[in-house]
Amino acid sequence: MRVLIIGGGASGMIAALTASEQPDNEVLLLERQTRMARKLLATGNGRCNLTNRKLTAANYHGQQPQFCRYALRAFGVEDTLAYFRSLGLLTVTEKSGRVYPRSDSANSVADVLRLPLEQRKNVTIITGAEVIGLQRMHDGFLAVAGDTAYHADRVIVCAGGCAGGKLGGTDLGYKLLALFGHTRTKLRPSLVQLRTDTTFVRALKGVRCEAEVRHAGQRRSAEIQFTDYGVSGPVIFELSACAVPEENLVIDFLPELTKEDILQMLALRCRSMPELKAEDLLTGMLHNRIGRTLLRAAGFTLEKPCGTFTDSDLNGVIHQVKHFEIRVLGAMGMDGAQVTAGGVRTEEFDETTMESRLCRGLYAAGEVLDIDGDCGGFNLQWAWSSGRLAGQLRSAK
Repeated sequence: MRVLIIGGGASGMIAALTASEQPDNEVLLLERQTRMARKLLATGNGRCNLTNRKLTAANYHGQQPQFCRYALRAFGVEDTLAYFRSLGLLTVTEKSGRVYPRSDSANSVADVLRLPLEQRKNVTIITGAEVIGLQRMHDGFLAVAGDTAYHADRVIVCAGGCAGGKLGGTDLGYKLLALFGHTRTKLRPSLVQLRTDTTFVRALKGVRCEAEVRHAGQRRSAEIQFTDYGVSGPVIFELSACAVPEENLVIDFLPELTKEDILQMLALRCRSMPELKAEDLLTGMLHNRIGRTLLRAAGFTLEKPCGTFTDSDLNGVIHQVKHFEIRVLGAMGMDGAQVTAGGVRTEEFDETTMESRLCRGLYAAGEVLDIDGDCGGFNLQWAWSSGRLAGQLRSAK
């Protein structure tokens, strides 16, 4: 059987490996860029958070989030890790459940997928080949890339989504599937930085810290990073899909402490070092630049002696520590996003095979479908699970 896979990212590579396990299959993988796995290489800041041992169904979203459950059960987290180990990849698991290659390099993940693909005699990889046409023929499918036509008995579309345009994000998959009557939901950026008012934020550019963040009825605790345009980091990525422009983001820099705990610490410092300048009031509790910024936000000069702070003054500072507000202007957009929320409607596919309900022999996997996950390796697990299932090339009974 001739199998054509469109897209050489995470889902496409594992689909190709799976399809090639059947020796009678002839697998052709077409990648529009000059190399495979470019987005994969950028995940996790180049470390590649390939899955998460604390995965639940609640980590996935879309109009039909339950669609992903079969694939995630059929090829779950432990199955995925065993599979990668069989390819020679060693991994480490962090307390959060996030799993990374032991090398701490995304190249290791891409390479253990690429090497067997290049070695298997029934696999052909062609890069720099963008599919511009795809049609059903009486004896299968005909795909056109450049001046070349390719015939196939089965096609798996793993072309990804629009997110991360500089790394290869594209709407190609949506267009190809639309040729067969498939429709998509509204697309929006997910796992993306937020633009905010920069009155106080700009002074914190480059600072990272663990904090609790509230926005639009959501509450998350993880690392936040400040930028010259707003905020980034895992906690922001998790909130980005529900970001509401003009609604404030509220940060608690010390969620593990009560206001009373902080008041006792600050009052003791003020009594024991009355000549200490206000700029050092929060030293040892928070990053120095965060401390100074919160003092300014509370309306105090950095030269004010600590001995002159009243309990009312200290409560004003503590309010900023526990309730620092930043006005959200909006998300940074698709180019800055790690994942596309939305995609081809999942009701148009069989969840047990990933085969199209509109065209037999046509499959799809990964980000092109209307399934997106939280930050923390969940999107890559969806790519592995759906790609593995599609690569089995089964048809629903």
